[in-house]
Amino acid sequence: MKVVIVGCTHAGTIAATQILKAHPDTEVTVYERNDNISFLSCGIYLYLGGRVKRLEDMFYSSPEALRELGATVRTHHNVLKVDTKTKTLQAVNIENGEVLQDHYDKLIMTTGSTAAVPPMAGIDESKVLLCKNYQQAKEIYESAKDNHRIAVVGAGYSGTEIAESYALTDHEVLLLTSGNQILHHYIGPEIAQLAGKLLQDHHVDLQLNQRVTEFTSNDQGDLEIKTQSGQTFSADIAIVCTGFVPSTSLLRRQVKMDKHGALLTNEFMQTSDPDIYAAGDSCTVHFNPTGRSAYTPLATNAIRQGVLAGVNIFGNTMPYLGTQATSAMDLFGYSIASTGLTREYAEWGGFNVQQVVLDDNWRPDYMPTTDKIKIVLLYDRDSRRVLGAQLCSKHEITQSANTLSVVIQNNNTIDDLAYVDMLFSPNFDSPFNYLNLVAQQAVDQEREAGFDRPRFTALGNREPRP
Repeated sequence: MKVVIVGCTHAGTIAATQILKAHPDTEVTVYERNDNISFLSCGIYLYLGGRVKRLEDMFYSSPEALRELGATVRTHHNVLKVDTKTKTLQAVNIENGEVLQDHYDKLIMTTGSTAAVPPMAGIDESKVLLCKNYQQAKEIYESAKDNHRIAVVGAGYSGTEIAESYALTDHEVLLLTSGNQILHHYIGPEIAQLAGKLLQDHHVDLQLNQRVTEFTSNDQGDLEIKTQSGQTFSADIAIVCTGFVPSTSLLRRQVKMDKHGALLTNEFMQTSDPDIYAAGDSCTVHFNPTGRSAYTPLATNAIRQGVLAGVNIFGNTMPYLGTQATSAMDLFGYSIASTGLTREYAEWGGFNVQQVVLDDNWRPDYMPTTDKIKIVLLYDRDSRRVLGAQLCSKHEITQSANTLSVVIQNNNTIDDLAYVDMLFSPNFDSPFNYLNLVAQQAVDQEREAGFDRPRFTALGNREPRP
């Protein structure tokens, strides 16, 4: 069987590796427009902030490694056309212009995403940079050496992390976002206010509700950034981090896509064409909190989907478990983590959403040291099912987000979480773990509101012991 993989960052690299390790006799051809594969774009901020010294260390594989496994790897080749009816494709060698034809038995589309750029006049200004791939990261790093005032447009994960990196390297940082808080897709206002204050305490000029409309250069050579509100800000360079859009034009009108242009797949990562699979930022995910498809470009989704595509092209045997979009960041020494829905998105999803907020220490006061922890827990009043959570602390609490991710995936309720077995040691937590405590707070809230009707899932379905 001949398998062609188009695109080779997270999902494509993992898919190729999975295929060749399990089925080494498979003919695998990889097409990649860049001269590298497997770049960890989510780690760009570590390089910009000096915590990773070599950008080249952000690659976790190489074309040579895939060739050693048996793949034909064609880097610097841009796929121009895919014909699903004849199962053929056309590609051009970027270095010499040679056009070649190829065919496939199974096709895996891991073409990823590109930087989303809202309508902004002057986006092609030389002092306006995008942040997504290896070459762009190198350009940003070099540009910042001789420029002190950095404007970052967009306050999602990438924008917020880049703002932190430059604040830590003695740059003057301006962070602009069109929303009324940072990290809008991941956290609610309670944690966002804490994160925003952290940025401001470290001299980041955070400007909310500022939609950028235009970039221009003035007579002094400064970059002027105009916003919809009529304000103008100045900087030496601007870095645009306004999200991502799927790169799927090769299959337009040939397979089913969502409104974003992301490829729709079934539980086996198979598109509407049975011989084409997809993984990573080019396709949707099954978002467990709502039970619907969603476009959620995260590396964690990409690598899992890549493995599944590599398995299921030989027979649909391994279904996708879906995602809770669990994610985390370190911001000026604080851990911020989230999983599932925020209150705003839960309300949009039609849930009868309620929330509780736990403010406590992560371990007993009598210990030599402890730190505050804030947890926002979202649940559905009708089913009592946990819908989402966000956590923030100086203490490393990100693994608790993983626990809550499993809770959401398994459709567990606040009643399950309130008393589920968790370890106790004063070194690590209180007699009830803080996840127990925030769920108990939710149970109490429901009882006080007159909804005292506990519901258990797997915990309540076991046969009683003899």
